Amino acid sequence: MTCSGINFLDFEKQLIPRVYELGRLFIVLFLCICQENMQKQPAIGKKGEKCQGLKPRWIGTIFGKVRYWRSYIYRGQSKGGYYPLDIALGLPCDGFSMLVRSYAARLATQMSYAQCVVIMKLFFHWSPCQKSIEEMVLGLGRHTAEWFELAPAPDNDGDVLIIQIDSKAAPTATEQELEKRRGPRSDNNHPDSARHRGKDARKRRGSKKRKKKGDKSKNGKMATIVVIYSLRRSEDGLLIGPINKKVYASYAPKRHAVAIARREADKRGFTDQSGKLIQIVTDGDNDLERYIKQIFPKAIHTIDVYHAVEYIWKAAGALFKEGSDEIAQWAEEQKQLLYAGRVSEIVEELEKQLSRFPKEDPSMENRRKKLEATIQYFSKRIDKMDYKMLREQDLEISSGAVEGAVNYVIAKRFDSGGMRWIKERAEALLQLRCIEVNSDWDAFISYVHDKTSRQAQQSNENSFLKSTETIPLPTYGIYA
Repeated sequence: MTCSGINFLDFEKQLIPRVYELGRLFIVLFLCICQENMQKQPAIGKKGEKCQGLKPRWIGTIFGKVRYWRSYIYRGQSKGGYYPLDIALGLPCDGFSMLVRSYAARLATQMSYAQCVVIMKLFFHWSPCQKSIEEMVLGLGRHTAEWFELAPAPDNDGDVLIIQIDSKAAPTATEQELEKRRGPRSDNNHPDSARHRGKDARKRRGSKKRKKKGDKSKNGKMATIVVIYSLRRSEDGLLIGPINKKVYASYAPKRHAVAIARREADKRGFTDQSGKLIQIVTDGDNDLERYIKQIFPKAIHTIDVYHAVEYIWKAAGALFKEGSDEIAQWAEEQKQLLYAGRVSEIVEELEKQLSRFPKEDPSMENRRKKLEATIQYFSKRIDKMDYKMLREQDLEISSGAVEGAVNYVIAKRFDSGGMRWIKERAEALLQLRCIEVNSDWDAFISYVHDKTSRQAQQSNENSFLKSTETIPLPTYGIYA
């Protein structure tokens, strides 16, 4: 390469593959030195084991695929063997370095598997295939539950612990869709053209059934998300934060999410016996309310004020003409009562308005149902809507943190057009996304690397980190 007659663009393009080639040479040199040092040791294998010489292998690294040689120790018939160098260096036997696995899975938490392949090829000039990336995600997903359990509590926590919980449905595949995916592929009658493939497929499937009112197209299954952080009381009496904010999400039943919140609260020192204040904010979900009462008996349970305001506007729509001055005026009056902590007066007003609609009049049935639903919502939750007291103590009255997490953690990655998930496969990716959002990714990868390397050294078995199988949804705290 000369400087004459070449511009910087061409120079940079030609430099990149040479730098990667140099990286591969350094990796080969490192592995050769490690193997030579290992061969200098008195005995590689144990008694009864036989060294069968050097065996070649390809491994995918950040700089590309590298071929190297390492000793193979044979244990005997039906006992298999192992590669001491791979065990000593923490190299999994599935063909990829831990750094490649880390980058691929981390990208998968942000974008589709197909996009991961494109991005990795763009920056590294090669990439694992889409199927391999998904298997890497499933493999790492096997370690997330233990990671969350063993992860240390954050330092310098605040004085008040805030827990916000909400749910979000992501589109999941129906049994019919899964059968179509897993079944044999039909012959392509037009291999040289893509124009008529769709027409042939539609003929085979037949026309789609027309949707009826209320039909759900995405077959959504709920994931529950927990946002937990603390607030610290400043000298002027205000609570500042959030401090040490973390998220956790799972497709397991809602009780699991509440139990995880309890575990993290205890880990941070906010036990029932500590006397420290815990506030939990939800949208009024009945199941969550029941679990919170069981698992957090001493916590302040608050209903998100904006959900309450939505019910006020629904009631206003039943009472007055849409767009009229009365609807806005009435709703504003009820909001003032709501923020003043006078929810019982709102219930009285709603019951008074309900009495104006006779039960015998069928034309009023719709309005009555809306008002009855609003009355029931408020009357069951009066003790959780003392917003005047909460504002005086500078506590939370809305669930903005978890609403944002619902959109960023779940919706952005799992609810795009055309996506159809299997819950157990989505679970691994969802938990990895939480780890990435919590800025714990590097610590998690180090934990998995150290754990699997230690297990391989103890058992003298080469580790395998990819997985084609899913694991059951977590059950922590569900049956307690």
